Amino acid sequence: METKASHTENPMPQSIEATGVPRNLLEDLALKTLYLHGELRLTELATHMGLSFGIVHDLFESLRKEEFLEVKGMKEGAQRVTTTFRGKTHALELLSLSQYAGPAPVSFTDYVDRVQAQSVRSFEVKPERLRKAFEHLVLSAEILDQLGTAVVSGTSIFLYGPTGTGKTSIAEAVPRIYHDFAWVPYAVEADGQIITVYDPVLHEKVDHSAEKESDGRWVLCLRPRVVAGGELTIEMLDLQLNPITKYYSAPLQMKANNGILIVDDFGRQRVGPQELLNRWIVPLDQRIDYLTLAGGRKLEIPFELFVVFATNLDPGLLADEAFLRRIRNKIKLEIMVPEQFHEVFRRLCTRFKLAYDPLVVNNLIEMLTKELKQPLRPCYPLDIIQQILWSAQYKGKDPRLDQESVARACRNYFLAVGTSSGAQTSNA
Repeated sequence: METKASHTENPMPQSIEATGVPRNLLEDLALKTLYLHGELRLTELATHMGLSFGIVHDLFESLRKEEFLEVKGMKEGAQRVTTTFRGKTHALELLSLSQYAGPAPVSFTDYVDRVQAQSVRSFEVKPERLRKAFEHLVLSAEILDQLGTAVVSGTSIFLYGPTGTGKTSIAEAVPRIYHDFAWVPYAVEADGQIITVYDPVLHEKVDHSAEKESDGRWVLCLRPRVVAGGELTIEMLDLQLNPITKYYSAPLQMKANNGILIVDDFGRQRVGPQELLNRWIVPLDQRIDYLTLAGGRKLEIPFELFVVFATNLDPGLLADEAFLRRIRNKIKLEIMVPEQFHEVFRRLCTRFKLAYDPLVVNNLIEMLTKELKQPLRPCYPLDIIQQILWSAQYKGKDPRLDQESVARACRNYFLAVGTSSGAQTSNA
């Protein structure tokens, strides 16, 4: 995978001073790591800590002088080192204070500098790239232009409109616009505390040819894509101190830095929308967020991400004018026109190897709008075709897009007329 040079230049520090992290923190980390692994070669310890061999050798010599480490023996021409009895005792004391034993953290200053250097606003968005990112969706030229303008701003966007109009699909497609990469640290040191940032569930690591020469405390990833839905709480937007491991986990917006944060189904979280909105006002306005350590110290964190809010509720009822003004881009998604509805069906028929019949789709449109009193929601073609596929699978027949299968699919999918005007299931 090809990477841009500006994102791959991240040389390995060759001295403890160059890491920007206190020596004693690195010594403690080395001691805990060796205690947990039993014994390691120094090259293995260097790989685990993401540091150069020279730095790890320096740490080893210092810890050996304090009689915390010793040479266990030789294996494959290399020394294997382990903790002494004194070292084990001290390691247990350290683990009672913090169980973090992963790669060495980067300094808070280095983290801030790199996040600002990798700002999502620095990415150049071109119309052809935007069309490519959304080519799997049927969108009007006007909507594409609005999306392009929003992404160029690098700030935020509010997608709103009736249920089933494709807001979630559009939001989830925004990250496809970006085709470059960002360095994400395994952890950050701030005020002597460890904050873990890299999350293998949220961050997608990429192969990097110069990885051995790069600072092993950072991971080269696709620009982050973090999605939060109805489970989002205020607590998830601040530092999370694990009472057992005694180190912090970064909040969602910090993990999304240099990428995209999607707040889906906004207004349906367990916490009131106004409380969530108040939490976002300063970051959206000033590009800075404030996080709180357990002792009360505030950390000023860069807010270098593109935020997408998606809702099928009325934004005017969710937020006041002051907040809506801070969301610079607002796009209302409407119900489809028949031509777009046909295009979605054409694409889905190609995808699922069905014969596309425009007459069948015309009759479906007639049924939806007149008999079932339903608008042409973008979610309906896929939902109806899935019903057809499931029915055919159950009966052991080849699926067909015909009048009978479509009518049966609608009976299974929609509530009876007079019961409700909505479908049994729909996507926002």
